[in-house]
Amino acid sequence: MNPFTSRRSALASSGLGLGSLALADLLQADSPPHPAAHTTSALAPRQPHFTPKAKRVIHFFLNGGPSHVDTFDPKPTLARFSNRTVSDNLLTERKTGAAFPSPFRFRPYGQSGIEVSELFAKTAAHIDDIAVIRSMQAQVPNHEPSLMLMNCGDSVQTRPSAGAWVLYGLGSENQNLPGFVSMCPGGLPIKDTENWQSAFLPGAFQGTWVDSQHQELSRLIENIEHPQIATPAQRRQLNLLARLNQQHRSNRPDPRLEARIQSFELAFRMQQDAAEAFDLSLEPAHIQALYGSGTHARQTLIARRLLERGVRYVQLWHGAGQPWDNHTNIESAHRSLAAQIDQPIAALIADLKQRGMFDDTLILWGGEFGRTPTVELSADGKPQSGRDHNHWGFSVWLAGGGIRGGQTYGATDELGFRAAENPVSVHDLHATMLHCLGFDHKRLTYRYAGRDFRLTDVHGSVIQQICN
Repeated sequence: MNPFTSRRSALASSGLGLGSLALADLLQADSPPHPAAHTTSALAPRQPHFTPKAKRVIHFFLNGGPSHVDTFDPKPTLARFSNRTVSDNLLTERKTGAAFPSPFRFRPYGQSGIEVSELFAKTAAHIDDIAVIRSMQAQVPNHEPSLMLMNCGDSVQTRPSAGAWVLYGLGSENQNLPGFVSMCPGGLPIKDTENWQSAFLPGAFQGTWVDSQHQELSRLIENIEHPQIATPAQRRQLNLLARLNQQHRSNRPDPRLEARIQSFELAFRMQQDAAEAFDLSLEPAHIQALYGSGTHARQTLIARRLLERGVRYVQLWHGAGQPWDNHTNIESAHRSLAAQIDQPIAALIADLKQRGMFDDTLILWGGEFGRTPTVELSADGKPQSGRDHNHWGFSVWLAGGGIRGGQTYGATDELGFRAAENPVSVHDLHATMLHCLGFDHKRLTYRYAGRDFRLTDVHGSVIQQICN
C-alpha cells in the first residue's frame, strides 16, 4: 500500500476535529514525552514592526449590512425630501423610490456631541472613546463578495482572513486556547466559513468557530471531548500519530502536515483550559447583569474572557439567523437587532476600562456595506419600508487601542448615499487596524505562488487622523 495513503487512513480513523484528540497530560506525568512536544509552536508570541498600541482585537460583525443613516450617520435632509424622488443617479441593486427619512431619533452624546441613533443609545454613552468613519466604501453591492472583502481583504479571490493575518503576525499569548476565535450563534452557510479561513497561510492561523447559541462546552466547541476513548488511550494514540507525522515530515516537508501536528497539540492543551474560559458561572452576578441576557450578551462576555486570557482576535457575528439585510420593515427589524447587541457592546467597553484592558484592545464595529437612503420598491412599484444594499458610502467605528475617540472621519453626501469627503476603502481600514497592532501593512507579507501577499494587497493607507 502507498505509504502516504496509509498515513492518511491512519489519521482518518483516529477521529475528526480538534477535540477528538484532546488529551490531559497532567494525568500522565510518568508517560513518555510527546514526540511532537519539541515542535516550535506556530502560535508562539511574536513582536510586531514597532511598539503597538493594541495587543488584541474584537470585531463586532453585523452580517447583512446595517443602515448607516439609521445608526451613526444622521441625514436630516431626508426628512425634507420625504416621499419625493431625489435623483435618478442613485445607482442601486434593486429599484428604489423616494427619499426615506430615518424612523429613529438621533441626538448628540458626550463632550464631542456626535449624533447617534436611539438604536445604539447605550453604546453612544461611550462616544467620546469612539471614532466613527462615515465614508466607508466597498466594491460591489452583493453580500458574498463584500463579506470576503471586509473579512479577507479581497472580494474575488480566496485570501486569508484578517484574524488569520493578525495571528500570523503576532502569535498568541495563550498556547492553551485558539489564538483566533469566531463566534456565531447557529452558524453560517458553509460558503461563509471562508470569512475566518487561513487560505494559503499555515492552517494553525485559521479561526476556530464556536457556536455560541449553546452553553454546554461539548456543544460550544465541536469534538472537544472524546465520548469513547479514555485519557490513557488518547495519550498513546496521539504519541503514535506524532511519530508517524514526524517520520513523514522528515522526508516530505509540508505546511499542511505541520498545521495538523499543531492542531493536535492545541487540542491536547485545550481540553483543560477551554472549560474554564467558557464557563460564565465563574463571573460575578453584577458582571453578568452588566452584559444583559440573551445569546449575544453571553458571547460578548465569553469574548472578554478569551481576550483576557490572551486570545489575539475574537470576531462576534451578529445577524446570522436574522440578518441586518432589511429590505422591508426596517424600523421593526433594525430595532429588534440593535436591542440584542447595544447593551453588550456598551458593557464590554465599560468592562474593559475597569480591567485596564481598553487602551490595548482594538474594537471594530460594522457590516459589509450600508443601505440606501431611498426606500426599496416591490416588483409592482410599491414602497416596502426598507432599504436596498449600498456600497457607495456607509459607516463603521473603531475604539480602544490606538484610536483617538470622540470624532467622526469622512462624510457621505447630504442624502447619505455616496462617500463625499475623505473616502475610506476596506484596505485603508485594514491598514489602520494593523498600524494599531504595530505593523506596517506593506511589510506584513507571506510568500505564496511566487509573490509576496499581504492583507491589503497592493492598496491601503493608514487613517492617521483617527490614530493616537
